Amino acid sequence: MPLSPHHFSQQFATNEDNILTGTLIRNITAPEVFFCPEESHFYSHCLERLVFSQCTDCDLIVEFGAGDGSPVINSLMRSHFQSEIHGFELNSAAYEVAKSRVDQCNLQDKYILHNQSFFDFASTDANYLIANPPYIPAPDNKIRMPLLHGGTDGATITNRLLTLDYPNVMLLISSYSNPIETLQWAAVQGYTVADFMVTPLKFGCYSSEPKVKKWIGQLREQGQAFYSQNIYFLAGVLFKHSSFGTPDLSNELMQVMTAL
Repeated sequence: MPLSPHHFSQQFATNEDNILTGTLIRNITAPEVFFCPEESHFYSHCLERLVFSQCTDCDLIVEFGAGDGSPVINSLMRSHFQSEIHGFELNSAAYEVAKSRVDQCNLQDKYILHNQSFFDFASTDANYLIANPPYIPAPDNKIRMPLLHGGTDGATITNRLLTLDYPNVMLLISSYSNPIETLQWAAVQGYTVADFMVTPLKFGCYSSEPKVKKWIGQLREQGQAFYSQNIYFLAGVLFKHSSFGTPDLSNELMQVMTAL
């Protein structure tokens, strides 16, 4: 069986990505800012394929967790998207990195950053919500980077974002962060899976931390985490309200995410 009925993504890296990321990261990335080039590239291409290609010029997009800003910036520089994206980032160090990058790329009119809580200030009138939410599962947030803690099953913040009633939601979802319950929860909230992309990733420094890796192993025993010795799957998923009448690919996505 093919891993995805629509898109199976390998690692993407264009010259533009390498130039932008390489130049700016060397200058201004702080140690307390999340850094994973492979994941950032994948998020960027999910934005282009699943969001920007479908948006109209009047669509407003809000982003939970702008991070260092590189995924959205890279996508904007490769696309013809003309509307506004409002990115919210609580981590002041990450916000400063992202703001510097936006200024260098002269994208201030397209990518407006806010060093504020998304849940307190984001517009509920936006057409799209996008996010690569924290999805590291652990018994508590005393991990290498506490802001990456996604709750005990890794899906707490992801599931909360699906309660906010945006018409379109594009999220990254990990196969070791209770994906089955997230898809079931999305259905309860009135969403269907309209499209998705999937990529294999190796366990990185955050997910390989002994405390985290041990906890993920326990989730696997409970049927809440799916991975092999070498990789896990990361999916970019476009959820749409079922009122749009789009075909629901939830079953296909669930087969992919639980294949390992």
